[in-house]
Amino acid sequence: MSAVLEVPDMAPGTEEGIATALRNAAAPLVIEGNGSKRGMLRPVQAARTLSTRNLTGITLQRPQEMVISARAGTTLPEIEAALAAHGQMLVAEPPDLRAMMGVAEAPPPTIGGLVAANLSGPRRITGFALRDTVLGIRFVNGEGEVLRSGGRVHKNVTGLDLCKLLAGSHGTLGVITEVTLKVGPLPERTATLVVPVADEVAGVAALSAGLTSPYGVTGAAMLPAGMSAGGIEGPAALLRLEDVEASVTYRTERLRAALPGSRVVEEVASRRLWSAIRDVAPLHSQAGEAVWRVSVRPSAAPGVAAALRGAFEARLLLDWGGGLIWVAGPASEETHAAVMDAARDAGGVFTLFRAPEPLRAVLPAMPAEVPALAALSARVKAALDPAGRLNPGRMRPGL
Repeated sequence: MSAVLEVPDMAPGTEEGIATALRNAAAPLVIEGNGSKRGMLRPVQAARTLSTRNLTGITLQRPQEMVISARAGTTLPEIEAALAAHGQMLVAEPPDLRAMMGVAEAPPPTIGGLVAANLSGPRRITGFALRDTVLGIRFVNGEGEVLRSGGRVHKNVTGLDLCKLLAGSHGTLGVITEVTLKVGPLPERTATLVVPVADEVAGVAALSAGLTSPYGVTGAAMLPAGMSAGGIEGPAALLRLEDVEASVTYRTERLRAALPGSRVVEEVASRRLWSAIRDVAPLHSQAGEAVWRVSVRPSAAPGVAAALRGAFEARLLLDWGGGLIWVAGPASEETHAAVMDAARDAGGVFTLFRAPEPLRAVLPAMPAEVPALAALSARVKAALDPAGRLNPGRMRPGL
């Protein structure tokens, strides 16, 4: 009996190695970093994987200019540690979704993969999406050509649209090899107001009160009934304040006075709580389940929550003041249809983050684009990846 010859995945350690692999590719490739988000969106039909996991290292760090550059395979913990040594952080607070995706033992997410997916954490409400912090990108297109967009200074706007185009393209337009990001200062102190609430209606109202106050809330999430995080039991609205010591003390006292019944969680416990929310840990997604992300206007969140619970046994986590709803439940076409309907009826959008591969292969992972936008997307794909080598079908059929 003859042995089956396994073709190894490709993981070059240089940008030129990535380019050479693409120039020599005779068939489509799965593009990834450490593979922590392999189960997200639609499965890619390809025989080989091209990984950036060996393309590592911080190539530039200028603390005084609040800029950092790193090769795509550099992990999130490595970048966070380098920034923390200078009292800085990634302002978009990108999440580590390994546990939620069911791959808790996988290597940490890479900065290239996070930018490719445009993943942002609780601080998104302050205006910092990950794509908005990208100053520059180096990438290799489907033809194996090395391209650069943007730069390493805050005022450089050359190629800005191309930077934003690559961020959120999920590896379908190019293989990111290096990113340059603007960063921010680590807060001296953090505190969280925990506001007991009866349900999502009261919870979103409390979050709205915090966000519309003058006290600079940087995190606004809600734990529904039956959910817990960092020792906090739901139902509870959570409002984070960060800054220098005196400022946080003053703002916390004023906001607490405006929200009767609230209590304060300080420093270590507060940071642990928001790390869990960032990583969607309270959802406790299980093997065989599906996980969706629904984006709606915050005022629509209670209605969406009610619709989902009426359709199936949905577990929910609200972030971004109620504008982001994480949903976990049985993986089936019926539950997926319920999520799509709830998002559409609320004027929002959905993303299928996790589901068994057979289901992901037949279900839409995100809403269809309007015809004009779909035509534009097809032209961009044809320009950057004419042979369709990069993650074909990852987001939508043909893209």
